[in-house]
Amino acid sequence: MASATAGADAAPTQSDRDDVARRLLHSSEALSYDPAQEVDWETPLDTNHHGASPEWSTLYGTSYWAEMTPEQQRELTRQEAASVASTGIWFEMILQQMMLRDFYAKDPTEPAFQWALTEIADECRHSIMFARGAAKLRAPAYRPRRLVVELGRAFKTLAFGEAAYAAILVAEEVLDVMQRDWMRDERIAPFVRTINNIHVVEESRHMKFAREETRSRLAGAGWLRRQINALVVAIVSYFIVTSMVHKKVYANAGLDPERATREAKNNEHHKSLLRSSCSGLMEFLGSAGLLTKASMWIYKRANLL
Repeated sequence: MASATAGADAAPTQSDRDDVARRLLHSSEALSYDPAQEVDWETPLDTNHHGASPEWSTLYGTSYWAEMTPEQQRELTRQEAASVASTGIWFEMILQQMMLRDFYAKDPTEPAFQWALTEIADECRHSIMFARGAAKLRAPAYRPRRLVVELGRAFKTLAFGEAAYAAILVAEEVLDVMQRDWMRDERIAPFVRTINNIHVVEESRHMKFAREETRSRLAGAGWLRRQINALVVAIVSYFIVTSMVHKKVYANAGLDPERATREAKNNEHHKSLLRSSCSGLMEFLGSAGLLTKASMWIYKRANLL
């Protein structure tokens, strides 16, 4: 991993950015999905299936998990998957607004402008897909706590440049690693696997754009600017990751919420899984000069480092 004091990689030129945007547009034309047609929304939910890989459950590996019946384990993973989807919708709405602000009144003939609108359209479809998926999993609407919602409201209004795109990247990368496991797991409901596959394929393009924009916006940035943005991105990352699984999932799965919350908080298996899944992300942030001592402390608190 790059050190916390490492400088950024060479910034992409305008020509590089245009080339990346064109490739992403061509890729989107060649391989995109319509969730309304691709996902099996009609077949009733089979409760013999999980909603997420059991190993990704916040309670997997705990004494409580060992005491749970297979039915309770499956119900918990379904509620957790729905919670992750709800958090995804929340952040995708933030992402869309940041990108619209960023490209407001810019040259619509540029490939990056056209890609931004393509990505926003993708995110609209993804949010609807996640919402329908959560409903089919028989889950309520899980929202981040009020403080986090209001912080998100401020962030989507004020964030710009590398802080916006690096935060987008964090949210997408963390979810991507989970879903790559889930889409291959035959223990998971088929419609959920399809949702994960669609999201992984299309988000890979979004992550490429976020990386390029982060590098580009950091071109010529000084030490202080990198320190500030590294801290902002880390704080946003903390709230995204800690909001993914709402504590109400435990009661909705028929568990003791206090015990479940306590054991999930101390679950070293889940913490280790998060850290290993974010190794590539941390390497990128380090190479971009966005992994500082202060930000590393926050990432460790979020179990991302």
